[in-house]
Amino acid sequence: MLSRRLFVLSALAVSACAKPAAKADVLTVAATAVPHAEILKAVQPDLAAKGIDMQIKVFNDYVQPNMQVEQKLIDANYFQTLPYLEAFNSEHGTHLLPIVGVHVEPFGAYSRKVKAIADLKNGAVIALPNDPTNTGRALILLHKHGLITLKDPNDIAATPKDIVANPKNFVFKELESPSLPRVLGEVDMALINTNYALDAKLDPQKDALIIEGPDSPYLNYLVARPDNKDDARITALAEALTSQKVRDFIASTYHGAVIAAKGA
Repeated sequence: MLSRRLFVLSALAVSACAKPAAKADVLTVAATAVPHAEILKAVQPDLAAKGIDMQIKVFNDYVQPNMQVEQKLIDANYFQTLPYLEAFNSEHGTHLLPIVGVHVEPFGAYSRKVKAIADLKNGAVIALPNDPTNTGRALILLHKHGLITLKDPNDIAATPKDIVANPKNFVFKELESPSLPRVLGEVDMALINTNYALDAKLDPQKDALIIEGPDSPYLNYLVARPDNKDDARITALAEALTSQKVRDFIASTYHGAVIAAKGA
């Protein structure tokens, strides 16, 4: 009986001294599916090794990822360029901040009706993304390839109203970005963000009739808020996203359709 009591007391002592397993710090990050969520998944193990449980929330639009970070429903997001972020903050009164630039997705024009831009007929219908910065980005690409002339070819806020020459009388249709791949059979050409092109199984390097070069200024950023921009979890994610591991992952996975930021 005595030995049994001693065993129970010993077990209780060990239990009292044992520390509970450390609970991982949760970090929620909003992203579009391709390539952002895929890149985030590639660094999940690195964050887990630092005690951070990164939970990826996938969205198929460009509005809710920002609104939910602003409203503190999500910690950070990764899907947008700096011009888009600045325009969004200005339009919606939000206060989101860029943390680090990670990659470029060269913007391209796609068609199921013609195989070269020279084949576009008079009055061809061209679909554009309808958010301000991507509309301007699409028009600038068309200007650089001689399809139209813009009043200011450097104006990222350009709209079809800023076209001063349209030799082939193209008709421009502005649509929600996620819908652009789905209307390829209904228009003559569509200007599509690479994340949506990849999601639709389009290969930007093979399928795009025209595409931005690797010098595109439209870096995709990790974004957070003023109150958490210096949070250790955000810093750890920023370091992971700009690591050589991510550069190698981007190069081997996307074959030039996505390009790691210089110096990242």
